[in-house]
Amino acid sequence: MSEFPADRSYTVEHEWVMIAPGSPLPDETVRVGITSVAVEALGDLVFLELPQVGSTIVAGEVCGEVESTKTVSELFPPVSGRVTLVNAAVVEDPSLVTSDPYGEGWLFAVYPSAAGELLTATQYAEKNA
Repeated sequence: MSEFPADRSYTVEHEWVMIAPGSPLPDETVRVGITSVAVEALGDLVFLELPQVGSTIVAGEVCGEVESTKTVSELFPPVSGRVTLVNAAVVEDPSLVTSDPYGEGWLFAVYPSAAGELLTATQYAEKNA
């Protein structure tokens, strides 16, 4: 059993997307965030640069940055599509990502047109053991 929620898919770059593993792309927006592995590696987050609402992002291509007291890390979206919403709460208070990466700490929502290479929670856990 993994420590990662099984109701979503993951990337090797430590992002998650609310698409159940093995499911087809939903005909609705999906939330995207970073995993607890990323949060632990980054430390205290101080700034988030997220894609703008209405912009088109491409799976695996940089769409923003997460800045911590230690480093700056690029965001690689797990899906391609149009950004429909940005979580203003985490932009105002990046510590929400640190405290609740799978809940209140989500980053943005996308209407997906294609998915990149996605992992199940178990596969992600195995790669990050």
